[in-house]
Amino acid sequence: MEALFPQGEKSIGLCSDHAGFDMKKYIITLFDERGIRYTDFGTYTNESCDYPDFAHKLGAAIDNGECDFGISICGTGNGINMALNKHQAVRAALCWNPYVAKMARAHNNANVLTLPGRMISEQEAYEMIVTFFTIPFEGGRHQARIDKIPLR
Repeated sequence: MEALFPQGEKSIGLCSDHAGFDMKKYIITLFDERGIRYTDFGTYTNESCDYPDFAHKLGAAIDNGECDFGISICGTGNGINMALNKHQAVRAALCWNPYVAKMARAHNNANVLTLPGRMISEQEAYEMIVTFFTIPFEGGRHQARIDKIPLR
């Protein structure tokens, strides 16, 4: 799995709210076992909290170039994904199966994988993570569409 992740100085940013905390702990275990660099932007417990507080930390890290990629998790994935996509450099994609993760990378050049922590298993999360970090962006006609996303 470690060969699938971007190499270099930048780490992969992780964030979750309380509903995604257990899934984030699972992902941290995967990363630690494989020596994959990451930065955890919180939350650090499963006590009730507000997802925007952590989404904006990850979003800012992508905006300022601290992280190139991220993984975010909340109960359904919707709220944390919405907050992340307020950041101009973020293209967060809510994924619920490997095909959606594949298309998010191949056609949308997504840089944040958002997972619905209460709706998927650890195995499903693993498959989406592998897919997301394996599939390259196709470029071409898709780049022109991506160029139209930011509000200028």
